[in-house]
Amino acid sequence: MLFNSMIFVLFAVLFFAAWPFMRHRRGTRWAYLTAMSLFFYGWWDWRFLSLIILNGAVDYYAALGMERWPVRRKLLLVGSLAVNVGTLAVFKYLDFALFNVNWLLSCLGIQGSLPAAELILPVGISFYTFQAMSYTIDVYRGRLAPTHNILHFFAFLSLFPQLVAGPIIRAATLLPQLEVDRPTSEGERWEATKLIAIGFFRKMVVADTIAPVVREAIQGAQSGESSLYWWAIMLLFSYQIYCDFSGYSDIARGLGRLMGYDFPVNFNHPYISASFREFWQRWHISLSTWFRDYVYIPLGGSKVGAARSMVSLWITMLVSGLWHGANWTFVAWGACHAVYLTVERFTRWPERLARVPLVGRHLTVLTVFLLTVVSWVFFVSRSMGQALSILGSMFNFANLGLAEAREAVSGGALNVVLIMILAELWFHFRLDQARLLSRLGPLPERIGRRVLAPVAVGLLLCAAVYLRGPGSVFIYFQF
Repeated sequence: MLFNSMIFVLFAVLFFAAWPFMRHRRGTRWAYLTAMSLFFYGWWDWRFLSLIILNGAVDYYAALGMERWPVRRKLLLVGSLAVNVGTLAVFKYLDFALFNVNWLLSCLGIQGSLPAAELILPVGISFYTFQAMSYTIDVYRGRLAPTHNILHFFAFLSLFPQLVAGPIIRAATLLPQLEVDRPTSEGERWEATKLIAIGFFRKMVVADTIAPVVREAIQGAQSGESSLYWWAIMLLFSYQIYCDFSGYSDIARGLGRLMGYDFPVNFNHPYISASFREFWQRWHISLSTWFRDYVYIPLGGSKVGAARSMVSLWITMLVSGLWHGANWTFVAWGACHAVYLTVERFTRWPERLARVPLVGRHLTVLTVFLLTVVSWVFFVSRSMGQALSILGSMFNFANLGLAEAREAVSGGALNVVLIMILAELWFHFRLDQARLLSRLGPLPERIGRRVLAPVAVGLLLCAAVYLRGPGSVFIYFQF
């Protein structure tokens, strides 16, 4: 079920109509959240409901077993992780592995090939398996007591706003919130609605308008296309993926807030980062912190020697790349950022460049952004050959092709660039509400809020409806 579909609008209306009557008792609340969330997930493909239920049951009972039989804690953890990682490996990476085995066999001159499994990838599997694994790991580490109510656990695991594309929420954050009935204030409800409106604006106006331009360019990619053309396309894709994914996160956070739950911020204006370390503190925060806490730090983190720390960094970034998709292009994307972080750590170039008077900070932000744009080439390309071809064209400054670049961003794409700029201005330079209300003089603050909030939300929703681009699935659904 897509957020940007009429069936979801109907689902949300029905859910929130009954929510005030269902939320007061814990058992009723958990049962309602679980049932509606599984219905939401099953609408996409009901066959995969068994997958999330069976895997979730394994994690639930494994955590209880760790509490009951402490001596078997490690064995139970290994079993839980094996089920989750194994499921992810089969559905997401089996065909990728078979393809590479067949390629290796052909290189060795061995006749025959292994047949492809051709399994359908369950939507959101990478997100809910990581959420489940964080639960059992935290119980194993003694940082979290397991819940003894299976509906409480499944309400956490399957909560529909963030089920299929995050943010990835730790059990220590969400389980306590699900314990209590927290009514929302009028101000919180308006903030939630504003988040949802911003999310729809980012997705339906910005990302969906850019998507066809980028898709057409990638499908018809040719090595002869000009440098500026590909820079224009990749700049557009940079904002497409940002607005697409952050838009989903905004909608999820807004829906969670309407229920009375506080989901963590997943994006914090990553394109104004002055270093790649800062970029990963701003981009897909729930995933980057997951890899930090469950991969990078257990491997040694930064508290070991420089060489071992670099190995940990590279493993983390390569695994992060592979998490995004079963293709060597995603591994290359992770490797690209590993290179960026390695060079940054040893040279400290962002700090040095930032010291340049007047323009140092701006040059640093611009450099990080442009290098990020270059890395997105691997993310959007269908193969390593295509990625290298696009990169070759981007850096072939003998063939600038200003006319081609202008054509690439003409019409709707050019309009969305302008909309994108306005959106960024909205986020970066929005008025301080308290200060604005104080200037309203005798107008009561309460009335000010009731006027300004609906107007802002109404404008964003109208823009999302009347300026929307061709509808498309959220990019991160494929992960």
